Amino acid sequence: MGLDFNNRVAIVTGAGGGLGRLHALALAARGAKVVVNDLGGARDGSGGSVSAAQAVVAEIEAAGGVAMANGASVTDYAAVQAMVQSAVDAWGRVDILVNNAGILRDKSFAKMEMDDFRMVMDVHVMGAVHCTKAVWPHMVAQKYGRILMTTSSSGLYGNFGQSNYGAAKMALVGLMQTLSIEGAKHHIHVNCLAPTAATRMTEDLMPPQVLAALKPEAVVPAMLVLVADDAPNRTILCAGAGSVEAAQITLTHGAWVGLDSDAPERLHAALATVTNGSGASVPASGAAQGALEVGRARQHLA
Repeated sequence: MGLDFNNRVAIVTGAGGGLGRLHALALAARGAKVVVNDLGGARDGSGGSVSAAQAVVAEIEAAGGVAMANGASVTDYAAVQAMVQSAVDAWGRVDILVNNAGILRDKSFAKMEMDDFRMVMDVHVMGAVHCTKAVWPHMVAQKYGRILMTTSSSGLYGNFGQSNYGAAKMALVGLMQTLSIEGAKHHIHVNCLAPTAATRMTEDLMPPQVLAALKPEAVVPAMLVLVADDAPNRTILCAGAGSVEAAQITLTHGAWVGLDSDAPERLHAALATVTNGSGASVPASGAAQGALEVGRARQHLA
């Protein structure tokens, strides 16, 4: 049984090229009606034209699919709300949101201008927040939704020259963690995808033979699984070059160092134990950290 998106309506941001285009094409090929959103700017976020989105719509329609183009900037909440409303007006619902739009303004932190940091945060983080906020009431009302945040290994693990991009991409993981909890009772599943792909965003960063192996097509299967009817919830998948992995934010078993005046010294001595990953867990929510700490304090202070 294949992954079927018939009767589903999807919005894909940043879908005028690269990975977003492939996401839109794949969803449409499997039956979804797709809003192809793209500002049509340069990869640093400058400029704009809806022609890139219209070209992808033409591709989808030529293959027998259904799509509409939208040129809203994800940083413009009113424009994003209008985009969502146009999908609802045309097709009656919105089932899937793939937050893929992004820009790069790479520089070492020492040389980075604050405007370049702020703009990257605005597009990646607030862009995803705007789109998610605009679809959320529709998904709550219909008791169904699938939302995908595009994170990155640069956020999960760091990458030189990408403090702005990494901070933005990790922020989306934090957004996903809470929205997956709040959305669960409405059957809204929220997940993250960390792609490794050769696109316009990465073409200057890797040698040609590596770029050939990192076809963005290899990321698409993980996207489809994360927005499917039986998608997981609160999952981070990493995908590239034919492989898929899961990233997890774990909590070590840790150690109790107490509240006495020598607690700093005790922690200093026990740091290797505290950071030891054996027996680490994946907490169901942030409350698990407090539960572990309070439980251990009760044992020691009883």
